[in-house]
Amino acid sequence: MTENPIFAEIQNTISAHDIVLYMKGNAKFPMCGFSGTVIQILKNLDVPFYDVDVLQSPEIREGIKAFTQWPTIPQLYIKGEFVGGCDIVREMFETGELQTLLKEKGVVKA
Repeated sequence: MTENPIFAEIQNTISAHDIVLYMKGNAKFPMCGFSGTVIQILKNLDVPFYDVDVLQSPEIREGIKAFTQWPTIPQLYIKGEFVGGCDIVREMFETGELQTLLKEKGVVKA
């Protein structure tokens, strides 16, 4: 079986950046409210992140869902680990779990 080139591209992207957000639109112009919510959380935490606009590539848009077996966008990755979508990220932020994860992963200073 040959390696899926879209999966390889996704893996390379999440390996190359500490925080990656697969979203609709981009950080400056989110194209859905859920993506916008995650952007606001990341900006609130003042962490740099790399955004991937899934609307620019149907292959990436479908590929990211298959890659994680998660049906929705946005999808947040921290240090290569899939964290979740909007509801999970918002809940983790509200409980402080997201901030703890960022510190544990060495993305923000303790």
